[in-house]
Amino acid sequence: MAKYDLDTIRHSSAHLMAQAISRVFPNETIQFGVGPVIDHGFYYDVDMETKLTDEHLTLIEDEMKKIIKEKLPIERTVLSRDKAIEHFNNDGQELKVELIQAIPEGEEIGCYGQGEFLDLCRGPHVENTGEIPTSFKLLSVAGAYWRGDENRKMLQRVYAVGFRDRKELKAHLNFLEEAKKRDHRKLGKELGLFHFEKVSPGAPFFMPKGAFVYNQLIEYIRKLYRIYDYDEVITPQVLDSDLWHTSGHYEHYKENMFFSKIDEQEYAVKPMNCPCHMLMYAHYKYSYRDLPLRYADFGRLHRYEKAGALAGLTRVRTFCQDDAHIFLALDQIQDEITKTMNMILTAYEMFDFKNVRINLSTRPEKKSGSDEEWDIAENALMESLKSSGHEFHIKEGDGAFYGPKIDIDVADAIGRFHQLGTIQLDFQLPQRFNLKFTTSDGGEERPVVIHRALLGSLERFFGVYLEHVGGAFPFWLAPDQATIVPVNMDIHGDHAKKLQKKLFNLGFRVKLDDRNESMGYKTRQIQQAKVPFMIVIGDREMENNSVSVRKYGEKKSFTWTEEEMIEKFSVLDAVKEPANIN
Repeated sequence: MAKYDLDTIRHSSAHLMAQAISRVFPNETIQFGVGPVIDHGFYYDVDMETKLTDEHLTLIEDEMKKIIKEKLPIERTVLSRDKAIEHFNNDGQELKVELIQAIPEGEEIGCYGQGEFLDLCRGPHVENTGEIPTSFKLLSVAGAYWRGDENRKMLQRVYAVGFRDRKELKAHLNFLEEAKKRDHRKLGKELGLFHFEKVSPGAPFFMPKGAFVYNQLIEYIRKLYRIYDYDEVITPQVLDSDLWHTSGHYEHYKENMFFSKIDEQEYAVKPMNCPCHMLMYAHYKYSYRDLPLRYADFGRLHRYEKAGALAGLTRVRTFCQDDAHIFLALDQIQDEITKTMNMILTAYEMFDFKNVRINLSTRPEKKSGSDEEWDIAENALMESLKSSGHEFHIKEGDGAFYGPKIDIDVADAIGRFHQLGTIQLDFQLPQRFNLKFTTSDGGEERPVVIHRALLGSLERFFGVYLEHVGGAFPFWLAPDQATIVPVNMDIHGDHAKKLQKKLFNLGFRVKLDDRNESMGYKTRQIQQAKVPFMIVIGDREMENNSVSVRKYGEKKSFTWTEEEMIEKFSVLDAVKEPANIN
C-alpha cells in the first residue's frame, strides 16, 4: 500500500514548485497566492514582475529536482492569527495575509515549512522533500484573477501535472499531445471551419464549410423530430424583463443575461427558450388528447460568460440549442422519459459515442418550489430511469433551480467525458405561467414540463465532436466528400469534369482539383484537408470507366468502377436517415 495518496504528493509538489520559483528568482519580490491540487496535477498562482516563459519553467523544474535531493524535512506549525499575519506581512506576502484574515475566528491556522520556505496550508504533506517523486512536468502559464474576481489583480498561474512514476507521467503527456492535435480551435482554423473576431468576443464566425456541418447537425435532429413527433416553433430573441421575473430567471440567472432599454422599458436577450414556450402553450386551450405536446426550437440564445471563461466553441456567449419542451400529464412522465432517452441514445450512436454515462441531479440549495413538489419530481425521474434499465449515478444538489434533471455524458475518442444531453423535469414554470389542460372528465389539471436537449449547445457539440473525430468528419457530414484529381488536365480533365458533374447531380459534394501542381503536392493538401476520398483519373481509369481511390488516412489506393463508387457513396450517405420507431 502506498505511503501517501496522490493528492498529498501533488499538494507537496505545489509547495515544492513555489519554493523553487523563489529560488530561481532570488532578487525579485514574489507574492504567492494559492496552490491547490487539480485533476492530474496542481498549480500555483504567483504575482511577480517577470513574465514566466517555457525557458523559466525548465529552470524551475530543475530547481524542484535539486530541492528533492536535499531531502528537506517538511514540518507543520500552528500559529496564532496575530503571529501568522505578522510573519507573512514581514515576508511581503499580502495575498497570504488576506487569506489569513478570511479564516474564521477560532479556526486553527496551520503552516508548513521546508528549509527557508514557509507556506500557509492545512496539509497534509509528505514528511520530507525527498519523498516527492520526480514524475512531474510544468506545462504552461496562464493569467488568473486573484480569488477569481475580475476586478482584482491578474496573477500568473503555473500549471503542472504530477504522478507516482515516470510511466504514468509519460502516458499522460502522450494523452496531452494527442489532445493538442485534436484541439477544435486548431482544427477549426486549419480546416477553414470557423474563427473568432475581437469585435464580438465569444461569438464564432462559421465559414462555408463550418456552416455546412452546423446545418447538417440541425437537419439530422429535424429528422429525429419527425420520427418522435415534435413540432418546431420560432420565438423572439428580445423580450420584456417582466417575462423573466415571471419565469424566475431574473432572480436566479440575472448575472448571466444581457439587458437593454427600449422605450424606457428594460428588455433582455433570451438566454433560453423555455419562457417563450410557456407563453405559446398559455395562448391556446389544450385537452388531455393534445398531450404530450412537444415544442422544439433552434432559436439563438445569448448568455454572459466572463472573458476568462470563454474557450473556443465549448464556452461561448451566443449559441443555439437543439432545445425542446414537452407538456404532459403526470401519468405520462415515465413513458415520455423512456422515449426521450431512446431518442438521445440514437443520436449518440449516430455520432459514434459508445461510452455513455447517465447522471440524475437532485435539488440544489437555491431552488424554487416546495420540498413536496421536488419529492414528486425526483421520484418520477428515478422511477423512469430504473424502469428504462439504464445504469445511472446520483449527483446530489446539481439540479436546475426549477427541477431535477438527467444529464448524459459521453466519452470522446481519447476518453474525456463531456456533458451533452439533458432531460429536466419542471413543476415550477407551469405553475408560474398558470398552465392548464382539460381532463377527460371536463376538469382542469396543471401539466408538467420536460426541458430536453439532445446534443445540447450546437456550438459546444461542434467543438466536442470535431475533437472526437480529429477533424475527419464521416462521409455524410463532411463538407467535401471527395476530390477528383486528373493526372493531366489536358488529357484527363474533360473526363474528370464530367464525372464531377455526374456525382454533383446525384447529390454528392465532390470537387475537382484542376490546379497546376504536382500529384504529390495535391495528395498532401487533400490529406491535410481530411477529405474522405481522393479520386484519381488517369489513362487506365478513362479506358476502363473506373477510378483510383484513396481513403483519408490510408496510404494504399484501390480501384472501383464508377458504378461501384456511386453505390458505395450512396450507402455511406444514407446513414444520416434515422430508422423509424415502431
